[in-house]
This record gives sequence, structure tokens and C-alpha cells, in this order.
Amino acid sequence: MKISQITETLEDFAPLDLQESFDNSGIQVGDISQTVKGILLSLDVTEEVLEEALQLGCNLIISHHPLLFKPIKKLTGKTYIERCVIKACKNDLVIYAAHTNVDNAFGGLNFYLAEKLGLQNRQILGPQKENLLKLVTFVPEAQAEMVRNALFDAGAGCIGNYDLCSFNVPGTGTFRAGEQTHPFVGNRHELHTEPEIRIETILPDRKKSAVLQALLAVHPYEEPAYDFYSLANDRNRAGSGIAGELPCPEQEEVFLQRIKTDFKLQSIKHSPFTGKEIRKVALCGGSGAFLIPDAIACGADVFITGEAKYNDYYDVENKILLAVIGHYESEIITKELFYDVITKKITNFAVHFSKTNSNPVHYL
Repeated sequence: MKISQITETLEDFAPLDLQESFDNSGIQVGDISQTVKGILLSLDVTEEVLEEALQLGCNLIISHHPLLFKPIKKLTGKTYIERCVIKACKNDLVIYAAHTNVDNAFGGLNFYLAEKLGLQNRQILGPQKENLLKLVTFVPEAQAEMVRNALFDAGAGCIGNYDLCSFNVPGTGTFRAGEQTHPFVGNRHELHTEPEIRIETILPDRKKSAVLQALLAVHPYEEPAYDFYSLANDRNRAGSGIAGELPCPEQEEVFLQRIKTDFKLQSIKHSPFTGKEIRKVALCGGSGAFLIPDAIACGADVFITGEAKYNDYYDVENKILLAVIGHYESEIITKELFYDVITKKITNFAVHFSKTNSNPVHYL
């Protein structure tokens, strides 16, 4: 099995187009055409993590945080990032990062956190704007089902948890075939009228090429008519943060103590207690304080994240309880997420969890 097959599995789950504009998810270093020898899962990439991979016989490191976040102008080994790149190249290691695309994916990091807290009726807190296209094409009635199925197989027709979605309207098409044509129906130089089906379906713009190729491959006409329209829908299955409900309300201090235990935290920073019970919970792993207004707007009683600024604790006032559990602590669970995504599809090689504690924040 090639490393590229592993990265494709991850990108099927969390496509790279879900990442934020500032991010650098994907291949960081190495040749993905290599055969997989073993995989090491980590939150960060450090020199210790690379050594761990070599000791375990792994040639693929999958991390949440990208090693290469800013451009490198020199490769002299002066920084840990440069030393990691040099060491990876010398040892044919591949380094791959799945960062904000996994944060934003349906079933991704924030869903994992919500599951750990037992939240019900989960919904995305800050939906992404979807890069969607609507495809419209016109097909003879007898071939409509064949064309629809080809479009679906290529990735069209998915809306939320539904697939094979299309809208179909019967109508009449007219055309006249010219010289040097080979019309599927009708004759050259004669006006032809054909009962047709107008097929409308939806697709992510990243699948436009594949869907168009599928259409052209099966459409019976020499010159099929089709249109792509850009849409501005929200992605109801992708975005930042999660909101959900507890099965039973909990007192604020009791809830925070439970979080501290469940996530094995040394401490929790929080804003003043509001005096209200916790019923609805909003959360975002990592640096999620930008979602505080969304958490308040959705009626959450508490917002949990990894980092917040001093003034954020003031700005929530008495509207919501802010609980900050640490960036590392809120995202270390990504190793389990990567493991589940990979091993559900592929099981014939070794997958290891990094034992390196890469948390740069220490508590005295």
C-alpha cells in the first residue's frame, strides 16, 4: 500500500478545501508514492517525534499541527523546523498535517470533543460558506437515468445526509444537425424535436472536473448542453465549533470539575460563574475564542475552547460561562480521530500513537 492511499483516505474524510485560508494542511515533506511501513500519529511534529517514528520503523507521520506553517527561506538547521525537514528527507520520512480541515469537517475534532462530553442534538456553531455548483443538463428521456447515475457516481447529488439528489423536469429540445455531424437522433440539415429531461443536481466545486468528465462520457449527444451555476449556500456539514445539549443540566462548578476529570486537566481557566445551570454547551478545540459571539447567539450556557485573551473573560459579561482548557489539551484527541478514520478503511499495517508530550506550555 502506498502512502498516497493513506492521505487520500484522510482527505476523503476531511477534504483540504475545508481548511482555513491561513492554514497549510496536507503533505509537508516527503514522497507519498512510497510503500507504507508504519504510521505514527501525533499532535505536533518535533525532533523527538521524528526519532520516535524512526525507532518504531514508521515512514509516515500524521500530525494535527503543520510543521511548515510559514515559508522557509533557508534550510540550515538553525531551527527545530529546519532540523525536522532535514532529518525527514535524510530518512525518507513523509510528514502530513490535517489541521483546520479536520477542525471543520463533519465528524471531525469538535464532533469528537462533543461526543466525549455526551452532547446531544449537535449542530455546527459557525458553518462555512460552501463552494457549491449546480449542474443543469438536458438528456433524452430514455438515457436520463443512466446520466443521473454517472453524475452521482462522480460525486454529484449530495445534500447534507442525503445523496442521489436531483430535480427532473420533462420538456422538448430542438436542434438541427449540421455538416460533419453524427446526430444521436434526427437527421442532418433537418430540424429535430426530442422529448428530453432537464436534470438539475448539486456538487462541490472541487468535483467539477470529475463530474463534467462523467457527463461527457455517458451523454448520448455529440454536443451535450450543460450549465454550471455558482451557489452561495452555507455548508451545514462543515464549519467551526459545535453546540449541543447535555442529557441533564449540571451546576457550573460540577460541570467544570467533570471536564477537568474527563480531559485529565491540571487546571481550567474560566470567567466568573453566571449562577445558571449548564444545559447547552458550545465548544471549539484550539484557538476558538472568535466563536464566543456565535456561542452566545445560539443560547449556549458555556463555551469551551483551548485559548482566549484576557479581555474575552470580561467581554462574555454574564451572558455565558467561558471555560479555557488549553490548546494542547483540547486537541490531543486528534490522534484517536486519525486512528479511527484510517483503521475503519485500512487495517493491514501498524499505526502507533506518539508518546511524546509536545505541549510547550508547562505549569509550575
